Amino acid sequence: KVVSIDRTRRIVTADDGTQAPYDRLLLATGSTPFLPPLPGTQLDGVLGYRDIADTQYMIDAAARHAHAVVIGGGLLGLEAANGLMQRGMQVTVVHLGPWLLDRQLDETAARLLQTSLEERGLTFRLSTQTQAYVGGMDGRVQAVRFQDGSEIPAELVVVAAGVRPNVGVAQQAGLHCERGIVVSDTMQTVTDPRVYAVGECAAHRGVAYGLVAPLFEQGKVCANHLAMHGIGRYTGSRLSTKLKVTGIELFSAGDFMGGPGTEEIVLSDPLARVYKKLVLKDDKLVGACMYGDTRHGSDYFQLIKDGASVAARRSGLMFGQIAG
Repeated sequence: KVVSIDRTRRIVTADDGTQAPYDRLLLATGSTPFLPPLPGTQLDGVLGYRDIADTQYMIDAAARHAHAVVIGGGLLGLEAANGLMQRGMQVTVVHLGPWLLDRQLDETAARLLQTSLEERGLTFRLSTQTQAYVGGMDGRVQAVRFQDGSEIPAELVVVAAGVRPNVGVAQQAGLHCERGIVVSDTMQTVTDPRVYAVGECAAHRGVAYGLVAPLFEQGKVCANHLAMHGIGRYTGSRLSTKLKVTGIELFSAGDFMGGPGTEEIVLSDPLARVYKKLVLKDDKLVGACMYGDTRHGSDYFQLIKDGASVAARRSGLMFGQIAG
């Protein structure tokens, strides 16, 4: 494990004393799960969901215990909740926001998703803030207490409330950090052009991405720069979302919430559980949110990335007639 960086001598030191010189240095230290500092966080059965060891812990717990609480109604939280439910646990998802996936879906699509997940057996508590984890005599969590004083049983608590960039070694080296290690469009740190950062540890134009797709885009720019094949620039990523819970189709991309200066094309069929919303601005597709029928999601995403005018294709947008 690298514990220090000497930028003056350009030497990296590991915890066993090993040292290595560098001409250029790339930091890809990733992130760590964010566990809110609540009473009971150190109890057995409370964990942040991050790696394969956490997954195995959850599988083992599901074989021995009945009640689970998942903190966080985002993509990772819902996938964890669905997996635990399939292994026989009674699962409650606790979410601080007013609806599920509030960064990826609008309220209409989120309510359709919640209904589908409730029919599968999941329980939800929205707009709810956790106050503490309550332990038993054996040192294991046995309940979750909320701000209103109510409690629900839980022998397993999975916290999926986001991540924090792992910037400890960067800070030790004196690199400027805000939400992450601050980098330029060439993925060089703003403090030292010999040092690069990519992925979840990096902050580019004020954004620290928590998904893998931006890492690939950042990595291409960084590799191009390190190999001296001209000058590539990373200007940010447009993100799309798909949920991996089997049998539920949803997709979102871009500025799907809309707002001043935008117009919306909406198709809503609650009985068929199909919902589509496209958001346009200045005759360009800037956002899309779909539930139940996502066949043309990749086409919409390409239109959003291209930024081309859709004036001649407006009537066919909702039905996927977007070629040409």
